[in-house]
Parts: sequence; structure tokens; C-alpha cells
Amino acid sequence: MTDIPATMTAIEIEGAGGPPEVLKPTTRDVPAPKAGEVLVKVAYAGVNRPDCIQRSGGYPPPPGASDIPGLEIAGEVVSIAPDVTRWKVGDQVCALVPGGGYAEYCTAASDTCSPIPEGYSLEEAAAIPENYYTVWTNVFERGRLQKGETILIHGGSSGIGTTAIQLAHHFGATVYATAGSAEKCKVCTDLGADRAINYREEDFQAVLKEAGGADVILDMVGGPYIQKNVDSLKLEGRLVQIAFLQPPQVDGFNFLKVMTNRLTITGSTLRPRTVAQKAAIARQLEEKVWPLLAARTVKPIMYKTFPLKQAAEAHALMESSKHIGKIMLKA
Repeated sequence: MTDIPATMTAIEIEGAGGPPEVLKPTTRDVPAPKAGEVLVKVAYAGVNRPDCIQRSGGYPPPPGASDIPGLEIAGEVVSIAPDVTRWKVGDQVCALVPGGGYAEYCTAASDTCSPIPEGYSLEEAAAIPENYYTVWTNVFERGRLQKGETILIHGGSSGIGTTAIQLAHHFGATVYATAGSAEKCKVCTDLGADRAINYREEDFQAVLKEAGGADVILDMVGGPYIQKNVDSLKLEGRLVQIAFLQPPQVDGFNFLKVMTNRLTITGSTLRPRTVAQKAAIARQLEEKVWPLLAARTVKPIMYKTFPLKQAAEAHALMESSKHIGKIMLKA
């Protein structure tokens, strides 16, 4: 039996504000797994944009979830609830969690844990859940992307973007991606994008118009992009909204094209979904994507790892948008 301490180091949010002002190391009791849960000794946790939004006061944890930020982890199972049969103490897992990842120990629903892909380090494995769950459910389920279709992926050099480019390319789509520099655009094309658009120098709507439009657009920008996205879609096209770096409201939006071109505007958030809904995504990923990860056909793009106590520095880097791929914390 693994010795489990009574307390642990965790990162708490002291109030809405900037990273150095409100992200602070603290001591918390080690949580005990409830029914259907395991306790994981965290090796690494991913840093994601929703963590920054939570820190800023805009994305509170769902009822019952930890107030500690952190939505994805990898580590060793050190305790299990009596009703858990899939995992045993000593197993290494990566997991999607509704909160609590920025800590030395974190509980996770057994059904949202997955085995570490073959050949992967715990650091790489912790970079998988949030992005791969998000892309799979939004691009392939809600967006219904099919082989031979065209997809436009905004934020192509982000964790979400690099994941979406690789998966869309593998499953036979023509991929366009936007990014904010020549370096980031090269990363997009190296990962499988057929065309990368530097949004500081080119108008993505003009590029897509020349190409005949997109069947699916994955957007996390919002604001003025919303109308431009709709105007860039083909007949029966699908706009999938997963976040808003700019306001979700837009004045003067014209719905006419939505009606005349039979467009679908959809979107989702992942964190509030039920364990059963997240588990269903996990099983699809294990069946269809885990073999691709093991073969390195697709992979998380790693950028920089910080010690847990430097979570504020990690958030500052995330909000600078200077990174390409994943930012991680080492517990």
C-alpha cells in the first residue's frame, strides 16, 4: 500500500486577478476518492486557457468540483473507491478532471481515466486529455467532419489547434489554419495543415473564399470572427464555437446566410458535462485515437514545463500567446 500523506501542496486562486497576484501555493488536505473515483498522485498537470479564465473570475468550477484549477493530469493511482474495478493501486493513468489538477494529489472519476499511451512519458500523457477530448467531441461529433471535407482551424498553434490539425489531416480532411506569425504558420503546415494563414498579414475570409469555403470551422476567437466565419462556410457548413478570446456578442450579425445556406452553428463546453458523457468520449478516444498516439501519427506538441509552484509564470506565458503547443506543470 502506498503511503498517502494527510496534506499536499496545491495552487489556489485567492480571488479574480492576474497570475502573480492571485495564484498562490497553499497546503490542502489530500482528498479521498468518493464512489466511482480514484486518487492519483499527480506527476504532471496541463495548463489550459480555461484555467486562466477561471483565475480571472469567468469560469467557475461546476458544483461539487474542486476550486483548485487544473483540468488534466497524469500520474499513479494510489487509492481507489470500493466500487472501482477498472483500475488498481499502482496503475499509471491520464485523466480529464473538472478541477483539482494543480496539486500533488487529485481525485478523478474512474471512467474519465485512460491508460498511458504506449511509449509515452507521464509528462506527454498529461498533455492529452483536455485537448483530445475537446477536439474529438467538437470537430468529429458536433462538427461531423468527414474525409474529403475542408476545415478551418483558428488558433492553429495552440494546444487545441495543433491537436485538431493532426487529427483532421489524419482522417482525410483538407486543413486550413490561422496563426499569428511565420514561425507558428510553419508549425501548422509541418503538422499537416494544407495552408496556414498568418492573420496579421492575410484575411482568412478572402483565402477561404478563393478556396471555395470550409465545411467546418473550429473557432475560439469570437467577436468579429463570428460573421466572417459564417460567410466563409460552404452550403451545409458547420461553425463550432469552443471559446471566446473576444466578446461572444456581435452587433449587426446577419443570419440570412445561416438560413439560405442551411448552416449549423453549434458549440460546447467540456467541463460541466456529466461523467457518463465524458466517459463516452474517453472510450471513443481509446479506440480510435490511442493507437494513433502510440504510433506517433498524432502527438501532443510540448512547449514548456514549470514546477507546480510556478503556476503563475505558466499562466503569464499562456496569456502572452508566445507559446506553441502545451504548457505543463510538474507536481
